[in-house]
Amino acid sequence: MIKIFGPKASKRDEEEKKEEGGARRRTAGEIRLQKELGELDLPRNVRITFPNDNDIMNFVIDLTVDDNTSLWYGASYNFTFTVPIAYPHEPPRVHCNTKIYHPNIDLRGNVCLNILRGDWKPVLCISAVILGLNFLFLEPNPNDPLNQQAAELMRNNIERFNDNVRRSLRGGAVDGEQYPRLL
Repeated sequence: MIKIFGPKASKRDEEEKKEEGGARRRTAGEIRLQKELGELDLPRNVRITFPNDNDIMNFVIDLTVDDNTSLWYGASYNFTFTVPIAYPHEPPRVHCNTKIYHPNIDLRGNVCLNILRGDWKPVLCISAVILGLNFLFLEPNPNDPLNQQAAELMRNNIERFNDNVRRSLRGGAVDGEQYPRLL
């Protein structure tokens, strides 16, 4: 019997991934991301941190909404980026760690941004995703929502939607959900 999977195969795979000197061979996705990070020109309202200095494929973005025309102006949001090995052929996965009342971000932190789904192309980069996140705070899209209740309210009663956003930012409850005080 030919054993394709098992301890020896995985050990061999690990050995093949090592370069001279015992260092792990970097994937094409890691090389591409390293280049992007080296060229990254972050907007002044965005900060990037790496929880593990040896892992560039997982990082955190802190975004402070700095446009005073935005309903979320002054609040800061924390996003976790998980970049797959197949990057840039697959988009990064982005999760919002800060509870937010927003039509395009649900209460579990899932983010609805077209370039993170069907519109992703390998020519796009992390910088484009960060710009897209910034744009969600300027132009929320109630026609492609994750938070259906917020989107419906935004479409049908913008004044009440705006009140709900302000209440959530002050740490109040909206539709039975308590939000952290961000302002």
